[in-house]
Amino acid sequence: MADEDDAERWVVHGERSIYESDWVRVGLADISVPSGSRFEHHTVWFPPAAMAVVFDDAREHVLLSWRHRFAPDVWNWELPGGIVEEGEDPAVTVAREVEEETGFRPRQTRHLVTFEPAVGMLRNPHYVYAVDGVEQVGDPTELDEGRFRWVPYAKVPELIRTGQVLNSGALVALLYVLALDGKS
Repeated sequence: MADEDDAERWVVHGERSIYESDWVRVGLADISVPSGSRFEHHTVWFPPAAMAVVFDDAREHVLLSWRHRFAPDVWNWELPGGIVEEGEDPAVTVAREVEEETGFRPRQTRHLVTFEPAVGMLRNPHYVYAVDGVEQVGDPTELDEGRFRWVPYAKVPELIRTGQVLNSGALVALLYVLALDGKS
């Protein structure tokens, strides 16, 4: 199988930066594909993100934020989470972001899955966690993260079906717990 994999590998001969900021890096990679063609392909890097499906103690509700996203001009339900700071463990990011955005401190955090939202040319790992129970420790300190609400877990499939969950991280996380999380 390894020989077959090597025969299908895309070869990167080099990559040059076109634009860089703290939030995005755009590059052009000089690549060869298995058919022998060689060309430049765009690459995009975003910082890694971590998010969590936060359950109440009874696992009857999940904590979701109803918020506007200006780039696609949409409102949708999202999970608490954010950017993984350099050198920070994604589990620490989740605990920090949940507390900053909601005022709740996670009791137990479990890693569920890591995924790439657009694996063809985007470098942007997303770390998805489940938080089982929280304790209110104060008010949110991040005030522009939408309106957080405890939403009945049983209502989540309908939110997804009706297009009210559009963010890839929230979709993957919620579909994961609905389909694969044995605690659900």
